[in-house]
Amino acid sequence: MLRNYLKIALRNLSKRKGFTLLNIFGLAIGMTCCLLILQYVNYERSFDKFHEDAERIARLRIDNYNEGKLLWKSATVYPAFAPTMKKEFPEIEEAGRLIDANILLTNEARNIKFNEQKGYFADPSILKIFTIPMVKGNSATALNAPEKIMLSESYAKKYFADENPLGKILKVGGMGNPRAFEVSGVFKDYPKNSHLIIDYLVSYSTLGKVLKERGDTENATETAWGWYDFYTYFKLRPDATIAQVQAKMQSLCDRYINSKRDPKSNRRTEAYLMPMTDIHLYANFNQEAEVNGNGQAVSWLFLIAFFILAIAWTNYINLATARSLERAKEVGVRKVMGALREQLVGQFMMESLILNLSALVLSFTIAYFAMPSFSNFLEQQITFNFSNNIGFWLIMLLVFVGGTFLSGMYPAFVMSGVKPIIVLKGIMPRLTGGVSMRRVLIVSQFSASIALIIGTIVVYQQINYMRNQKLGVDIAQTLVLEGASSVQDSLFQSSFKPFKNDILKLNGAENITLSSTVPGDEVYWTNGARWIRKPKEFNTTMYIMSMDYDFVPAYDMKMVAGRAFSEKFGEDQHRKNILLNESAVKALGIENAQKAINEKVVVGGDTVNVIGVMADFHQESLKRAVNPMVARINLQNGGFHSIKLKTADVSKTLGEVQGLWNRYFPNDPFNYFFLDKHFDRQYKSDILFGKVFGFFAMLAIFVACLGLLGLSSYNVLQRTKEIGVRKVLGASISSIVVLLSKDFLKLVLIASLIAFPLAWGVMNQWLQDFASRINIQWWVFLIAGISALIIALITISFQSIKAALMNPVKSLKTE
Repeated sequence: MLRNYLKIALRNLSKRKGFTLLNIFGLAIGMTCCLLILQYVNYERSFDKFHEDAERIARLRIDNYNEGKLLWKSATVYPAFAPTMKKEFPEIEEAGRLIDANILLTNEARNIKFNEQKGYFADPSILKIFTIPMVKGNSATALNAPEKIMLSESYAKKYFADENPLGKILKVGGMGNPRAFEVSGVFKDYPKNSHLIIDYLVSYSTLGKVLKERGDTENATETAWGWYDFYTYFKLRPDATIAQVQAKMQSLCDRYINSKRDPKSNRRTEAYLMPMTDIHLYANFNQEAEVNGNGQAVSWLFLIAFFILAIAWTNYINLATARSLERAKEVGVRKVMGALREQLVGQFMMESLILNLSALVLSFTIAYFAMPSFSNFLEQQITFNFSNNIGFWLIMLLVFVGGTFLSGMYPAFVMSGVKPIIVLKGIMPRLTGGVSMRRVLIVSQFSASIALIIGTIVVYQQINYMRNQKLGVDIAQTLVLEGASSVQDSLFQSSFKPFKNDILKLNGAENITLSSTVPGDEVYWTNGARWIRKPKEFNTTMYIMSMDYDFVPAYDMKMVAGRAFSEKFGEDQHRKNILLNESAVKALGIENAQKAINEKVVVGGDTVNVIGVMADFHQESLKRAVNPMVARINLQNGGFHSIKLKTADVSKTLGEVQGLWNRYFPNDPFNYFFLDKHFDRQYKSDILFGKVFGFFAMLAIFVACLGLLGLSSYNVLQRTKEIGVRKVLGASISSIVVLLSKDFLKLVLIASLIAFPLAWGVMNQWLQDFASRINIQWWVFLIAGISALIIALITISFQSIKAALMNPVKSLKTE
């Protein structure tokens, strides 16, 4: 029986090769899109799952409130959390902390030095929580004492080439007094699919030693409940859950933090545990280690994959039911010969199976060869490898079996229901249900396609809006140099002043300024602040940056009240004067910018004078709201040197700047970046989402058009005689084209009316994640609707014009 089904199915499919290939090609494109998107989704959801006990690892975060209003959510917490929770919560097996270790590393023997930023001071227990395979050294002792450093394999090669680095010394700058770190271990390069980038780890006790040398008498790295710069991870016992620990967190926060504050202050801290495997897609808090992904975007792409597949299956259903009249006599004869309806259903299901199987094989072939290009397109290291992924194979089995069943069942029941006595009399049945279903499916296809067009336009509009919106600060033509870590603060100006003077003599340089941060970087330095006229319990969080006299004019920042820092005013250099931004004025409760001038503000315990108010500017991406900021003067070693360029010959100026740097700061590497590109990196995940969304939206429309092409071809085929008669009676080519096209175009119009409100609702919800966002304009819907109509018209017209130009004598003779 199956053999006969197979033979007849192959015969029927080969009879109409064009439509068979059209079906296979459409299904293959749909399945290929599904495969590629699943690869991307699988990669995004694989982050941090390489740890052996990933499901037992969680990261702590805190939320801070003032008078019931959320001030901030931070990915970093106070260092005292880890030892306290390890001691008091039996559910916790291990607790470990990481804090940024931005240092200057030098191998004097090989004259190699680099400013490094992708490493951390780490508790020894981190090696028990994370899976970090050791290549050299002992994980039990690698971080157990001050001034020890572990390097990744790549970094070991970077600093020591092919030498064995164990026991070797790296000189360290950027931590006050010059230091020497012993290389205590080498670990395998940390996987890319992690929310952390770890190139080196420095023993946590090193940080405590440095602070003690600077006067810390309270062991702050273990006991502080106010310094929130520590990424804190916990490994739970096998029988414990995050919910069990979370239930105890508020009580702990109240005992150690909230109860210690002035009851009148109305400040409150709350702490939450987050599964480590959720961080990449669902964590977007202050002080994230890296720019994370977007879980909502990944979910939408996952749905788009099945949208495209559904459109491809719809094509098959439409084309199969459209052929029902052509195959009616075949069904009638087979019924007369004794074929049961179940046998006819089985026959049509076999055809569906062959088509879906052929498309699946073709899609795997296409996806395999397209994967390198797709990976480059995404700028990700994605490989086509699902050999051990049971979930993927279950999804693909479901897709194949479900697709075969869904796309084959309806045509099978429609065509097997034909009454043989009617068709054998030469009367072609009018399958009203089949026609209605095809119309519904066409409307569904184009509703999805139009919604995707609208989504693509809105995504690109939002991304362009964020990238092109005025920031309130000029980042164009800005070369940023990372600061000189090796120079002591007391000696810095003696090197910087002549360096600055020589920079300003260059034809390509316009200005140079020092600052603790630059636009595009998150500000980690915060302090509590209050307007002195407010009660002591009134306190709000301010984000602090330091700058020299030239920062405001160099970045073309607008002062809405008062003045900027200036060398003309001697009191500025004594750090008793500050600048606020407009958001800070509002947060402090001062009525307006003008009234803020010469007011006293307490910042971190210091009473300072407000001399100017800067217009709000976007320190970070437009996805985030503008934070209240305080600017303080700093003429010592800043974190960054910003050079404003005024020439098109950037490479020449860059070479001249490097020469001056090497002369004045010979012990520091020349590290630089261009600020516009640095700022744009914040939009990496959004740009990637826009590219992927747009690419697959276009493919979805293409697949829908393939189906429309096939249907219009069958429509022309079935109306060949009618077209011939109309031409004989004098019908023009344009009237025939309109006749053959109007029914399809009406369906596209209906699809537009359905798609518009759906797309508006979905995209408006997506936009809510952005602090600064566009309003969806009416013309977006108009463009999407017109585009769909034009695409549909071009697709249909190909067959319609061909039919209209046909010789009527030939068509009537054929009929």
